[in-house]
Amino acid sequence: MAETAATPPSGSPDRPPQSLDEVMLAMDVVDTLRHQESLVSRELGQEQRDAELLERLRQIYRGQGIEVPDRVLLEGVKALKEQRFVYTPPAPSFARTVATAWVNRGRVGRVLLGIAALLGLGWSAYHFGVVEPARQRAAQEQARAERTRIELAERLPAALEQGHEDVLREAQVPVAREKAERLLADGKVAITRGDAEAARQAINDLEVLRADLRREYVLRIVSRPGEPTGVWRVPQRNPAGRNYYLIVEPVTPDGRILSLPVTSEEDGRTVTTSKWGVRVSEATAMQVQRDKDDDGIVQRNRLGEKRRGRLDVEYLMPILGGAITQW
Repeated sequence: MAETAATPPSGSPDRPPQSLDEVMLAMDVVDTLRHQESLVSRELGQEQRDAELLERLRQIYRGQGIEVPDRVLLEGVKALKEQRFVYTPPAPSFARTVATAWVNRGRVGRVLLGIAALLGLGWSAYHFGVVEPARQRAAQEQARAERTRIELAERLPAALEQGHEDVLREAQVPVAREKAERLLADGKVAITRGDAEAARQAINDLEVLRADLRREYVLRIVSRPGEPTGVWRVPQRNPAGRNYYLIVEPVTPDGRILSLPVTSEEDGRTVTTSKWGVRVSEATAMQVQRDKDDDGIVQRNRLGEKRRGRLDVEYLMPILGGAITQW
């Protein structure tokens, strides 16, 4: 029977199975041959022993309870040799790439969506964390520069001239007018070189000078009960000597007591105070003390007077200069 199956009759041409079942059987034969690697390696390459190979295939299928016609077995062997049912992937091409991407569109879409989200997050962080703050700072700097330009061109020159005129209207002594001229010149130089801060400082100094010129008060010697009218100190550089001070306070015409900056000659510190000691000679200090000893009140209690339009106090008693702020 094997020889008859191996050599088909001359009157029956070798043709593939016609029915779908026979085609499926042929494919199964090819699959069986592929999984029987030892059988194929020993027998398939030996053309003189095809009959033995067919007999082995019959035994395999009979063992599974399947009757396979010899022509189907022959067709399967032939198909295996011809690699008829072997899938050969197409060569790489643009069409293949597009088709693969379409098949994997779900996974690829998720990956692309994740990449897009990361790019969007990175762009947002860069834009709002770097670009936008830099733009705002640049806009603020530009606005500040524009304000400074307008200030230097318009407001500061006008304020400088006005401050100078105000001082001249108050000044009654040459020293005040000379100081006003220096401040005006300093302010103009600052404006010319674009230094708004220095120009503002010159304007402020003019305002302080005008306020000082407008201020008027009397330096009154303190003679209230429980408060010293004068004190003396032993100077560090002359332990054998004494420095005498009269305690004074600045009183305005309407009775207000002012607080003014005073520099102590003992430690060089400047403090704002309403009461300080002015150094005088021993004779002056003793004269004031005798005045107070008469009735407990200093009758001649005006040590000096600061008049409007002037910068310095005009002293009515001789002084030696220097002051203290603590005693």
